[in-house]
Amino acid sequence: MSPTTTTQPGICRICSAHCGVLATVTDGRLTKVTGDPENPMFKGYTCAKGRALPDIHNNPRRLLVSQKRGTDGTYEAIGAERAMDEIAVELQQLIDEHGPRSVAMYLGTNGLPYPASALMANAFIRAIESPMFFTANTIDQPGKQIALAAHGHWLGGDVDFHTADSWMLIGTNPLVSKAIGIPGQNPGQGLRTAITRGMQLIVVDPRRSQTAARAAIHIQPRPGEDVSIVAGMIKIILDEMLYDADFVAENASGLTELAAAVAGFTSGYVARRADIPERQLIDAARLFATHGERRGMVNAGTGANFAAHGSLLEYLCLCLTTICGRWQRAGEPVLRPNTLMPAFVAKAQPHPPYEGWGYGEKLRVRDLTDTVAGMPTAALADEILLPGDGQVKALICIGGNPMAAWPDQRKTLRALESLDLLVTLDTEMSLTSRLADYVIAPMMQMETPAMTMGSELIKYYTSGTGIPAPYGQYVPRIVDPPPGSDLTEEWQFFLGLTKRMNLDLWFVNFFGGGGGRFMESPPAIINMNGETTLTTEEVFEQMCAGSRIPFDEVRRHPHGKIYDVDDVVAERDADCTARLDLANAFMIDDLGAVLAEDFATARADSEYPFRLIPRRHGSFMNSSGTNLPTLNRGKAYNPAYMHPDSIAALGLASGDLVTVTSPHDGIPSVVEADDTLRRDVIAMHHAFGGLPAEDAEVLDRGSNVGRLVPTDVEFDPITGLPRQGNIPVRVTAGA
Repeated sequence: MSPTTTTQPGICRICSAHCGVLATVTDGRLTKVTGDPENPMFKGYTCAKGRALPDIHNNPRRLLVSQKRGTDGTYEAIGAERAMDEIAVELQQLIDEHGPRSVAMYLGTNGLPYPASALMANAFIRAIESPMFFTANTIDQPGKQIALAAHGHWLGGDVDFHTADSWMLIGTNPLVSKAIGIPGQNPGQGLRTAITRGMQLIVVDPRRSQTAARAAIHIQPRPGEDVSIVAGMIKIILDEMLYDADFVAENASGLTELAAAVAGFTSGYVARRADIPERQLIDAARLFATHGERRGMVNAGTGANFAAHGSLLEYLCLCLTTICGRWQRAGEPVLRPNTLMPAFVAKAQPHPPYEGWGYGEKLRVRDLTDTVAGMPTAALADEILLPGDGQVKALICIGGNPMAAWPDQRKTLRALESLDLLVTLDTEMSLTSRLADYVIAPMMQMETPAMTMGSELIKYYTSGTGIPAPYGQYVPRIVDPPPGSDLTEEWQFFLGLTKRMNLDLWFVNFFGGGGGRFMESPPAIINMNGETTLTTEEVFEQMCAGSRIPFDEVRRHPHGKIYDVDDVVAERDADCTARLDLANAFMIDDLGAVLAEDFATARADSEYPFRLIPRRHGSFMNSSGTNLPTLNRGKAYNPAYMHPDSIAALGLASGDLVTVTSPHDGIPSVVEADDTLRRDVIAMHHAFGGLPAEDAEVLDRGSNVGRLVPTDVEFDPITGLPRQGNIPVRVTAGA
């Protein structure tokens, strides 16, 4: 009997790009994923991660039934409904004894592609009246939201990369990450086209990355000097009167104070401090401010944000964009007008700064509070370990792997092992799930409906992200769960707990309002009480109730559609008095602290002569898929990349086992030559490695870079983000 094969459009949700793909199913099994040439936005593009979806779905390590940890530490299968029964009872007991704050939730990056799941998880934690909702955002790039609160938003929206004359990227490699700056819809082709038509790209990166190799100017500084470089560029632009004086006069305040704050960042000083050619800094500033018709923007990525002063860096990037007038103006097309979200009403005017931190729940450690970026995740392990009133006793993890992703792995291990209840929703027994009391086995991408609403939402969190067109796509379930499996969707798990705990659940659709404290329209409130047969499709319908393009219309186009939306940025309101702030007091003070740093002494530390920076991997999304031969190609570890001259100077050879040691801890690794790096820099991929006791398995698991990072020594005083880049390290032979 010949096999039954079908091929239909799908959406890859490994990252926020949400590429339109074609999925082939043979005899009920996902067998192939390719780019969809009929998709008008992606035009057949997909990446290695998307093409590996069949292997991810059919991974022999995949959990097909939920698991419960026994008293002897072993796991046995448990039905999802029974697991919900038991978890609901344990949660209620903890709440009754210790209060709602004793229950926390962590939403990881892999939870975001399932919009109903993320919102239902948030609805559940609010229903039990716990403020302890944490996400991956505050251990990645929380400074983006903090900076927007301090600076204010430009309501006209971003400039279009595809028409820009110049662009600057700092510590990001979008040709691999597809995250920020270059649109994620085939970024390689998009960059080639832009350069061909004359766009000038500036990249600031200690590594000559794939993106930096295409730049007109590649500034290759010492790690951690991004703030100095941007401050120096601002000074050059102000001194040479290259800024947009009319735009600033009408829309911003604090120019005099900003000029005074950057006065010490002369081109010579910055060149010495960052170890870059002074001429290159001057050329970059002039090019960015004057090339073409003053079109283009500046975006910073994870690499830059991981170093100290990430919030300040993002703030200065906004200031640089504003003084050069690099925002969309009245009469110009609205770049991201929304499709499955309410229409984005763009106006050529500011939304003023607003409260971004210091409100809401106050943590018991390091004077940290809730922020516009969310609760400080780097402090959650301390909240679990610190005894007393308010101690976290239970943690639910959805779409995340704290043991691989959180800083200070040893502390994280102690924290997770001390919990009264740890529940994970996970497709396999990850490092974190191996410590859990319950592991709920969820459906995977092609087993659930999908839509592109999430890729629209992220534009509200930072500039340079989101699909740059009125594009939308919805696809139904493409493949059934494997035979004999007992799987649930994450949102159904939280709805199940709600029913069992008799909670009043109100589904607050943050996607309808933009998220955070910056809301362009009130959120939709969806009452989930009493629902027993609700489907994911029906949840999507409610989430899209106020969408610009009706949900049913989007469903009519299975390959996706770019809609005929000809919105332009409206004129400024006659009574608008709002201004963008170029001199936020906190940020100006922090810039003064950077200027006062004794950078020369810090670099003279012979005990830790190298600086460790993060590096994206083209085949993996954080810790997902590292055990798949299709993706790791026989290299399941994350090397310690070093310049070959630096390796030779240590008497080592590429491929040697080494120990990488920071002032906090050490990890084993495998050194690998890479001449794209500065000689004083090491680069490693994050989210690899096993538990601390498994270091001998470095070739099979890699190394956990987070173990080198303490959470309570150098950290952002607003977000709690510790210094996870520009880490001082030494490298010695042997593991």
